Amino acid sequence: MTGEDGIHQPRLRFRDVMLRALLYGLAATPLVGVASLGVSDHHDRMTFLAVTGGFALVGGGVFAVFGLLLWTACGGDIRRCRDWRTITGQADSASVAAPVLVRLGVLALVLFPGALGLYHLVDGADYDSWIYGG
Repeated sequence: MTGEDGIHQPRLRFRDVMLRALLYGLAATPLVGVASLGVSDHHDRMTFLAVTGGFALVGGGVFAVFGLLLWTACGGDIRRCRDWRTITGQADSASVAAPVLVRLGVLALVLFPGALGLYHLVDGADYDSWIYGG
């Protein structure tokens, strides 16, 4: 439903943005596991998972904090991405960027423990016993 000012109603709620980001993060974790299968060397796979987890932690923290800062600065005027054409000034763009940054940040913060768990799973795998039977 669109309001008289062209903005889709109801406006975004913080809880809904967080829940969707959580689901996106849970869906992205198996994708990292599948992507790690494309790395053939054991140590390179561990490095890939460690770097992915590190970037997810740092990037997720930065995006989440900055998104929360913008969210509080916007007050109650939080808009969807499809409301981009309804902004009239420079300050209004923060009302569209805030939920995007919060969603990306939470997605990455959910991805971090998954990548860390995959790292420990790969680290604990004893490939020599699989290959040589010992």
